[in-house]
Amino acid sequence: MIIAIDGPSGAGKSSVSVEVARKLGFSCLDTGAMYRCIAWQAIQDGVAFDDAEALEKISLEKEIAFTHEEGNPKPVGVSMGGVDVTSAIRTREIDRAVSPVSAVPGVRAALVAQQQRIGNAGNYVVEGRDIGTVVFPDAAVKVFLTASNEARARRRVLQNEERGVGSTDFEEVLADIIRRDELDSSRAASPLKPADDAIHIDSSDMTMQEVIDEICALAQKAMG
Repeated sequence: MIIAIDGPSGAGKSSVSVEVARKLGFSCLDTGAMYRCIAWQAIQDGVAFDDAEALEKISLEKEIAFTHEEGNPKPVGVSMGGVDVTSAIRTREIDRAVSPVSAVPGVRAALVAQQQRIGNAGNYVVEGRDIGTVVFPDAAVKVFLTASNEARARRRVLQNEERGVGSTDFEEVLADIIRRDELDSSRAASPLKPADDAIHIDSSDMTMQEVIDEICALAQKAMG
């Protein structure tokens, strides 16, 4: 069974997905980390973000793998071509690089195939921007999770402070969120948009637990 959670950057998809999976006994498939891996490898190889052919080649030739620990729905590590990049892909540089890389059709096609192979083998909560529309269009539960720009910026600043990576300047983070929304919504390949049958949840004035409970209720209903 697949639970697809889509939405813009900073809406809380990652944190909510982990806790929904934990509560239901599912695993998480971190699709965003896979695109971050391609961006990281491109930087290592000196590949320009507008070189679609080279980016596609990376996505086809470099294997991305996740490591898990029993009882933890979230992958604890990620490797790119056998190199541990768990921390390397969570930097401000990668934050800014991931949107143009993920807009390349060839990259998306290669990674979507891998995501489908993993997801269809078990029970997964999968979050991203085109999970319910492209990656798992037949998902049992589809949610489009969003929040106001300001709420998302505040959350991202707190997250960056906690992990000690990325900008903690509110106005800078807000501007970056708006920029990423525009890029993700206007790209030709799999733009950010809700699936026609997705349930919309605006978390601006909700606690994370309220969001988790609502999605779990949808999942329980789908499971009968």
